[in-house]
Amino acid sequence: MTNPASIADTNDSTINYDDNLNKTLDDDLNYATLTDALEQTVFENFDDGLYIGMMSGTSLDGMDAVLCQFSSDSSAETDTQQPMRLLATHSQEFPLRLREVLLALCQPNGVQELVPAEGEPNSELDWFGWASKEYAEFASEVVNNLLQQSNTDVESVLAIGCHGQTVRHRPQLGFSLQLVDANIIAERTGISVVSDFRRRDMAVGGQGAPLVPAFHQALFATPDSTRVLLNLGGIANITVLPANDSPAIGYDTGPANLLLDAWTALHTDKDYDAGGTWAQSGQVIEPLLNQLIEHPFFARTYPKSTGREDFNLAWLQDELQKFDQASAHIRYSSADVQATLTELTAMSASMQINMFINAHEDSSVYVCGGGALNDYLMTRLQAHLPHCTVETTASLGLNPAWVEAVAFAWLARQTLIGETGNLPAVTGASKGVVLGQVCFA
Repeated sequence: MTNPASIADTNDSTINYDDNLNKTLDDDLNYATLTDALEQTVFENFDDGLYIGMMSGTSLDGMDAVLCQFSSDSSAETDTQQPMRLLATHSQEFPLRLREVLLALCQPNGVQELVPAEGEPNSELDWFGWASKEYAEFASEVVNNLLQQSNTDVESVLAIGCHGQTVRHRPQLGFSLQLVDANIIAERTGISVVSDFRRRDMAVGGQGAPLVPAFHQALFATPDSTRVLLNLGGIANITVLPANDSPAIGYDTGPANLLLDAWTALHTDKDYDAGGTWAQSGQVIEPLLNQLIEHPFFARTYPKSTGREDFNLAWLQDELQKFDQASAHIRYSSADVQATLTELTAMSASMQINMFINAHEDSSVYVCGGGALNDYLMTRLQAHLPHCTVETTASLGLNPAWVEAVAFAWLARQTLIGETGNLPAVTGASKGVVLGQVCFA
């Protein structure tokens, strides 16, 4: 990472903050001149370099990291210059104890179920601090592995965009907490880190989510057709990119892998339902599906966002208990519940997408996130979306597994070049703002 106190200008000379700020008027360099020079050199240098993006989603199945490069105009693709080049990728599973603690922190008072080992915390706030440090140490390891495997010099990477782990998202209360210590990552990697992306949007009245639609719009929008990007992570969210250059629309549609993975882990020896084969072996329980879709979130108008606070295993088990009490005559298996949860994801997302799809125009749905690998879920989505094609973002040139990590590399770039990273029409913010805080290496 270029030292911010010594940044080369376009003439290969060097402007040094300390030296120049101490110069006298006899040097013919005043503060305004220095500011102009810094704006030219800093933003030009930060515009086209390499960026690392990192993401660990609601499902907590691992941490993804990507190394990528963006063109000066990422909204325009030419025959010789792509808007984004994905240079390297890396993913690692969380250390078991860290994942256990993160899952506990995601639930109010969840750490009460943890049994502290010697030297470990014994209160929620202490666990938060412990996990922030451990998460950052792990993220640093992931970055360094990415750099080593791709044979990339630290000095060539301008910044890391690290989202951190959301442990509480309460837009109705005006806050969202992402757990990470960017200082540790900057020290362990030698690269500046952009983090804390959501709270600036919330400071201007937004929900702080979803943020990825701005990236979708920059890279995937086209005037020729309406495109819908459907991200199937722990939570499902959509980005609608209209063909008529109207503003993008985006919001969360409901649960996805969060419930599917939790139910699978509870009833099998696997962490997720690979390909959706287990769900496909069951039968959808229609009365249960009708009960689940009555959750108040589904009826809310956008902009809206959700998370583990609304949808979690405890909520599902409570709903099943209510269902059993009301429908004692219905017999079902755990595979039937998995089929029903898969249908809930497909139906809740499709209901929203169909609101923006015109049966007489060219429209496509592009799926990304871990759910894109769930063949049964993809089949159910297509069944609910008969007027458009459903495929993965691989058709747009970006592997669905890496879209969100690339998005946070892009958001880090937006921060460093001083450009807005939110879409007010999506988050409900009163204006576009530059997102994130920078921890210089």
